[in-house]
Amino acid sequence: MRRIAIVMGSDSDADKIKPAVEIFDKFGVGYSVRVLSAHRTPDEAAEFARSAQKDGFGAIIAVAGKAAHLGGVLAAATTLPVVALPVSTSFLDGLDSVLSILPMPSGVPVAVMGVNSGANAALFCVRMLAADDKALTDKYLAYVADMRKKTLAADAAIQAEFNK
Repeated sequence: MRRIAIVMGSDSDADKIKPAVEIFDKFGVGYSVRVLSAHRTPDEAAEFARSAQKDGFGAIIAVAGKAAHLGGVLAAATTLPVVALPVSTSFLDGLDSVLSILPMPSGVPVAVMGVNSGANAALFCVRMLAADDKALTDKYLAYVADMRKKTLAADAAIQAEFNK
C-alpha cells in the first residue's frame, strides 16, 4: 500500500497533524512527515514533490498557515493528489490560510480541508487509497458503521434526557 506524505511549512504546525497521524495509525496507513516551506525551502519542497510518487507515496497533505502556498508549490511539482490542511494562525484565525489556498489556478488542483481538520485530511487520503484496496475499504466501512452507532447512541441518550 502506498504511504501518505505529510509536509508542514513549519515545525510549529506539528500539533495540528496529530489527528491525521492518529487516523493513519488506526487504519494501518504508512506515512512520512517532513518540514519543507514554500517560501524558505522552495527548491527542496518541489524536489520532494517531484520524487514523491516514485518514493511510494499515494498523496500529499500540505499543512500550512498564513500565506499558505505550500499545497500549490507541491501540486505544481507532482501528479499525486495534494490535500491542503490550512491551520489557524494569530492573524484571522486560519481564514487567511484558507484564502491563500482556495484560488488555485486551473490545472493545478489542490483539495482543501477545513481549518485544523487533520482527521478529515487523513480520512480523505484513506478514501483515495481505499479505491483500489479492499481491505482498506472494509476498515473504512467499519469506521463509518462505528460513527453511525455512536451517533445513534447519542441521539437515544439526548431523547431520553430532553423529550418528556
